[in-house]
Amino acid sequence: MSTVESPSNPTASELTSPEPNPSPPSEAAPTTTTAADRLAKWKALKARAAKSSTQNLAAVRAERQRQQQDPGLSSKLQRKRAEAEFKLAKAEAFESGEDFERKRAWDWTIEESERWDRRMEKKKRHVEDVAFQDFQQSARKMYKKSMRELKPDVDGYMKEKAKLLKDGQVVETEDGELIVVDRDGGFYADKDSLGFVENKPTKEAVDRLVKDLQKAEDKRMARRKETDDGDVSFINDKNKKFNAKLERAYGKYTKDIKDNFERGTAL
Repeated sequence: MSTVESPSNPTASELTSPEPNPSPPSEAAPTTTTAADRLAKWKALKARAAKSSTQNLAAVRAERQRQQQDPGLSSKLQRKRAEAEFKLAKAEAFESGEDFERKRAWDWTIEESERWDRRMEKKKRHVEDVAFQDFQQSARKMYKKSMRELKPDVDGYMKEKAKLLKDGQVVETEDGELIVVDRDGGFYADKDSLGFVENKPTKEAVDRLVKDLQKAEDKRMARRKETDDGDVSFINDKNKKFNAKLERAYGKYTKDIKDNFERGTAL
């Protein structure tokens, strides 16, 4: 039969002895910065300051050199880089068997594509409109150029014209065309008009017209001075520039021919 041992009674000394207090955690001794550490930190800061000064000086020199360079050369290099990237992408698409134009179209939105098409169409019309066709087309180009430079009040003119169409008298010509007659000369004044013109231009509009006429006169006088100084071998400014390019490229080869023609020995 198993017996259960009773717990032993504590002795008197165990009851009277106080429980030992736990020892307090030992505090770390404060670190002291030595003179060697301070010297090392000062040397590191001095080296960092010297490095920053060197980098700043190099950046200033690079910026000054960039400003002294020809801006046309920079744009030329950028254009060549863009052309090289375009050719590289085209070659890679050709090697992989992809449609290069279709692949390029993925980077364009519908609005950008339509805007580009309109730009190309406008450029095409401008190229076709440069060559001389007839005097009517030339007069139309001069009129459009004058409209861009003078910037007249077209809205005000159209309002006055609409008022005339509303209040004026419609007359049928012999050809059957209906026109509006300004009887009192308030809008379309001519030699038979009896009244004063009501639609007088503003002072700013008159000044713009005078400035444009003076500009045309100065240009005409400058051209006359050029023709008086030497031989006339051009019909307009564009033809003059083209002849100057030809002279720079082939003048040394055609000098003898020109001299012969002037002396009359070429015949």
